[in-house]
Amino acid sequence: MAALTDIESKLFSAKDFPLENGQTLPLLELAYETYGSLNAKADNAVLVAHGYTSSHHAAGKNAPGKEGRGVAPGAAGWFDGLIGPGKAVDTDRYFVVSVNALGSAHGSSGPNTIDPRTKKAYGPTFPHITLRDMVASQKLLVDSLGLKSLVAVVGPSMGGFQSFQWAASYPGFMKGIAASVTAPRAPNRLGGLDALQKRLASDPNWNDGWYYDNGGIPGVLEQIRYDTLLNYGQDAETAKVAAKSWAKMYDGHSLVTLRRAIDGFDITHQYDRLKQAKVLYVNSKTDKLFDIALCPEYVIGMRKAGVDVTYVELPSDKGHMASHQDAAMWAPILAAYIKSLG
Repeated sequence: MAALTDIESKLFSAKDFPLENGQTLPLLELAYETYGSLNAKADNAVLVAHGYTSSHHAAGKNAPGKEGRGVAPGAAGWFDGLIGPGKAVDTDRYFVVSVNALGSAHGSSGPNTIDPRTKKAYGPTFPHITLRDMVASQKLLVDSLGLKSLVAVVGPSMGGFQSFQWAASYPGFMKGIAASVTAPRAPNRLGGLDALQKRLASDPNWNDGWYYDNGGIPGVLEQIRYDTLLNYGQDAETAKVAAKSWAKMYDGHSLVTLRRAIDGFDITHQYDRLKQAKVLYVNSKTDKLFDIALCPEYVIGMRKAGVDVTYVELPSDKGHMASHQDAAMWAPILAAYIKSLG
């Protein structure tokens, strides 16, 4: 099976992007990657959305010097087990767009990017955003690529939130969504936003949030990431290594920005807007973040609203990391689902 290579990070830009809170971003930028080719009818596109602290590097290996901000050179994408030639999301057949979320720290507009009005990083002044803002910004990217529709929106965790939000915000625009290790609303067990902010501010380099010119806050970021990975089900030694490298690339204010957006996510009152999309909903029995016991309630609610939903529980020991670390467990299911959409 051929592999995706020489992947290049790209950048979409738009001016004066309106946010739900009434503010306007003078410059919207979204980092993204594409895999495969758009067909003549422009009707074979799949959008991929990432989890909380991940990036748009979902598949293949980057071209040297072409990787996005905070993406390790030569590293395989986080959903590489599912996206590529002959894989579940077959790039010989589909044109795949993987986008970095608004507010993230991997190249899209966020706290660590430059505010054109002040000529310095937004830092703690970056405006509050919502999942609806994220999806609205992605719709501009999709429109700019000439896509009049999507075959599917696919994503794990916060990427699952974005998938559900896409179906709620733009019903009928996609044929289906494939959401994994996630839920149609934020879990109550994420932990307090205030506690996260206080923990970040405990770093000696905090400087009222203006830490960019004095070495950043890698120490506290490393500890936060380590604790998070343990909670996701990662083993301690692997988590320690991963946390150290991640802390050098990520931004503390993005943690806050995205957490605030996540905490406000809930489309359980909008199930009727999902009726035009076939839903593949996949969870892990060992996920400590999303309570598997709540999933039947979500599925019943969707079905009562007339949503065509297929629910799958993975017998994985990988916890919240199951949908990519145990990709082989559900790759045939995802492949069949994507093909069923046409």
